[in-house]
Amino acid sequence: MKLFKPVDMTKGDPVKVIIAFTIPMLIGNVAQQLYNTADSIIVGRFVGDNALAAVGSAGPILNLMLVLFMGIATGASIMVSQYFGSRKREELSKTIGVCITMTLIASLFIMAAGPLITKPLLRLLNTPESIMDWCYQYLVIIFIGMAGGGLYNILSGVLRGLGDSVSALIYLLVATVLNIVLDLVFVAWFRMGVAGVAWATIIAQFVSAALSLLKLTRMTELFDMKKEYLIPEKFYVNRLVRLGLPSGITQAIFSMSMIVVQSLTNSFGEMFIAANVIVMRIDGFVMLPAFSFGSAMTTYAGQNIGARQMDRVLEGAKKGTLVAMGISAVLTAIILVFGRHLMAIFTSTQELITLSNNMMRIIAVGYILMEVTQCLSGIMRGAGDTMTPMWISIISSVLLRVPLAYGLVALSKTPELPQGNCAMMYVSMLISWSAGALITFLVYRRGGWKEKAMF
Repeated sequence: MKLFKPVDMTKGDPVKVIIAFTIPMLIGNVAQQLYNTADSIIVGRFVGDNALAAVGSAGPILNLMLVLFMGIATGASIMVSQYFGSRKREELSKTIGVCITMTLIASLFIMAAGPLITKPLLRLLNTPESIMDWCYQYLVIIFIGMAGGGLYNILSGVLRGLGDSVSALIYLLVATVLNIVLDLVFVAWFRMGVAGVAWATIIAQFVSAALSLLKLTRMTELFDMKKEYLIPEKFYVNRLVRLGLPSGITQAIFSMSMIVVQSLTNSFGEMFIAANVIVMRIDGFVMLPAFSFGSAMTTYAGQNIGARQMDRVLEGAKKGTLVAMGISAVLTAIILVFGRHLMAIFTSTQELITLSNNMMRIIAVGYILMEVTQCLSGIMRGAGDTMTPMWISIISSVLLRVPLAYGLVALSKTPELPQGNCAMMYVSMLISWSAGALITFLVYRRGGWKEKAMF
């Protein structure tokens, strides 16, 4: 079927090609977000608000351990899309083999190191004792099964680089349904609590990874899946590291900053922790157009630069970003109108619903600006310039966000609010998003990224 064939993004109307490629990826990202959201809803409803807070508090540490996969995935997407666009079969085959091998190595490292550093990090974050054991239990199980999630993320990135975003979507939908069913079985039926949610997640991830690998072994018309290609060659490892390292470093620094901010979040107590989890779960869905269009832009730019069509890259960047901003504007309106109903999905505690809704309204307009950051950064990454988006992310999310969060909270302290106003944390987030969008737009307009193309 044509639906499951790789898409050549060097031909046709740029906007239509980008949208057609983005839609399956967007649906897939929605499905992937359901992993965490289903976990939160089910533990919140069947175990309690503290269990909800525990799963959410584990997020920053989990994200920190995922940075290796982030780097590999970014480098893989760029190399695969450019080699595919330039029709270089041998180089494409070796790139995919290196990606698989490095993913397995990274998985083994995380499986060994993750459980050892989890407890110290939780204590460093001032995690309340009431949720400490649940957080630890959840993270250790996830780390043990890290290979499944890591392989799926890398292999689906390879499929998207080849222009096949539909297959990755189908496999993810299968895994998502399996994850939700297992969540209900393990938590609601067997009463396994937070541990049940973790086991459901890793089982579903292994299924999606297996399906993605099977698909790649059958794409013999584009590349060869041979044993010798699994042995890393220095040239491809170096190129993968060079392209992926900036994104990996960005994610590592971003995750560390989130850990620092999580410590501030924890200082406001279990209620605000739970509210933050709810907001971040809704945030995860609203951010999906930005991340999906950003990933599509990377593949689009990579293929067209591989085919030496820079004018087409510029046209797609402009029109694609405007479409993405329009979609986020609609989502922002939905948040402002139906916010309380969305929060009520996770909990029946009215105080928690009100607090979550108030925090969400502060950052709602920022989602439109995030489209600018993600789309234009995607274009730069597709050209091979991964350093510039890295620096922009560090400036906005770390150097600006973290001091602002602590500073604004400190300035808001009063006798009635001795810990400060928790809303200032979300004000700092909105300011950092706005700054990131402005910097990204200005840097993109300067055009230095055009000189970084591999070919």
